[in-house]
Amino acid sequence: MRTLDLTVPAPADLGNELIGVPESSPVELALRLEAVMEGVLVSGTARVTAAGECARCLEPVEEDLEVTLQELYVYPDSGAEEDEASRLDEEFLDLEPVVRDAVVLALPFQPVCTPDCQGLCLECGVRLLDDPGHAHEESIDPRWAALSGLTTNDADSASATRQASGRDEE
Repeated sequence: MRTLDLTVPAPADLGNELIGVPESSPVELALRLEAVMEGVLVSGTARVTAAGECARCLEPVEEDLEVTLQELYVYPDSGAEEDEASRLDEEFLDLEPVVRDAVVLALPFQPVCTPDCQGLCLECGVRLLDDPGHAHEESIDPRWAALSGLTTNDADSASATRQASGRDEE
């Protein structure tokens, strides 16, 4: 058994549309390599810092992740199916697919800057956490918009009705 601590640069495209590990940023690996009958069992952790934007308000988000890794790398002459296991290439093993799978699956699907983030106003785009009392006038349903010009003040309508009927002079 061997233990190995190393830091390697992150590969490109380690993430999703909203959050990911920036290319060439450090990936800290703490690994344990064990010789087993079929090959080499690699287990350990990977630490990364992911950066992206909030899914609700588009503010920058940064998140530290620690993920566990475990993969069996089989010897080339092993009888294991090629699709089922990773293979050793002489004395080398490729950790990138294992690290990529573990990190990408651990990233939040929709990252948020704070758990109570309310997002952006649908009408003007202001961030609702910055302006908690933010409000707009109630919008008029477009189906009734043509009738909005017909409404008048009740006092004005009552006096107009009295004038039209001739009661105002009494």
